[in-house]
Amino acid sequence: MLSGKKILLGVTGSIAAYKAAHIVRALIKSNAEVKVIMTESACDFITPLTLSTLSKKPVAIEFIKDEESGEWENHVDWGIWADLMLIAPCSANTLSKLVNGNCDNLLLATYLSAKCPVWIAPAMDLDMFAHFSTQENLAKLNEHDVYIIEPTSGELASGLEGKGRMEEPEEIHDQIVAHFNPKSNLNGKQIIITGGPTYEAIDPVRFIGNHSSGITGVLLAEACAKRGAQVILVTGPTRFKTSSANIKVIPINSANEMLAAVQANWNECQIGIFSAAVADYRPAQPADQKIKKKTDAITIELVKNPDILAWAGAHKKEDQYLVGFALETENEIENGRGKLARKNLNLLILNSLNDKGAGFGHSTNKVTFIKPNNNLINFELKNKSDVAEDILNEIETDLND
Repeated sequence: MLSGKKILLGVTGSIAAYKAAHIVRALIKSNAEVKVIMTESACDFITPLTLSTLSKKPVAIEFIKDEESGEWENHVDWGIWADLMLIAPCSANTLSKLVNGNCDNLLLATYLSAKCPVWIAPAMDLDMFAHFSTQENLAKLNEHDVYIIEPTSGELASGLEGKGRMEEPEEIHDQIVAHFNPKSNLNGKQIIITGGPTYEAIDPVRFIGNHSSGITGVLLAEACAKRGAQVILVTGPTRFKTSSANIKVIPINSANEMLAAVQANWNECQIGIFSAAVADYRPAQPADQKIKKKTDAITIELVKNPDILAWAGAHKKEDQYLVGFALETENEIENGRGKLARKNLNLLILNSLNDKGAGFGHSTNKVTFIKPNNNLINFELKNKSDVAEDILNEIETDLND
């Protein structure tokens, strides 16, 4: 989401400085490049070692790096390097200095040299935040296009309750993502996603299933939600969870349960992404009680499960966009093209168990996009979170056409 973006994080003296570690970690996970500047007082609350370890870069604090050699930190270079400068937490003291152009530390000198957008996330006690001088300072910065990440209300370090808590790192991260991805065609869209395996009961204890972990469905749902979509995630059993307010989770076990959930919601959605690994067959007559081991062999009659993706394709309206997945072991492209046509898809995500690191049980996947008119797009092996972003980018490109 932030691949290639350069974020300069300034950390000032506030108890909220511990949240800087979470901000750095979230930005790095989104593939941003992060550098950190700290004030001396910030070091009383969090160590430079922590932030340098997480950012994988040295932390700058003072102008002079080495007094013997005369080596110094070039604040101008720092200010030019960044695509966005974020001061989080921003103390009342630093806030005042930003307004008045004070330049008594490296962070302030860099701020005065910054060529990029500057954001601040104030953090202070409620009376300090409500004070007229603080409010005037915030208003002045806002007039000069410094973006203010409003603090939230809650329990403060003083023990009081009120506004002054620095915004949570996850929300700051999401705002940065939205800043660099401002025009998503998925914003406001209703999207249904299927994920995970289905478990087809043999008896109350045993089932027919597969090795799908469900992580792809969850990653797709979270990526859609971050682009502003309202998501319905219909998922088979998985240990992966999501807490996004934009995602409604419908947990299911069997293919019939998944079909019922899809049939109840597909008509109201603009996009469907069907990544679930649905069992092709189920026992015709599941046993009511646990089957005892009395014989050397047992025969279980299997019947075909409903084809959920085919149902969605058959009932797809002209303004709906449908994505399917295919996991193949042979004749991959030929089989994928056939599935695309048979099931009336706009896009098929093909992966092969012959590719090392692809398929079930890996944090990575290697996919090929198959589109109408025999259009193929091949990708290298990537983390599944990056694959999810590639899929959404392709959907957005098609929606633009």
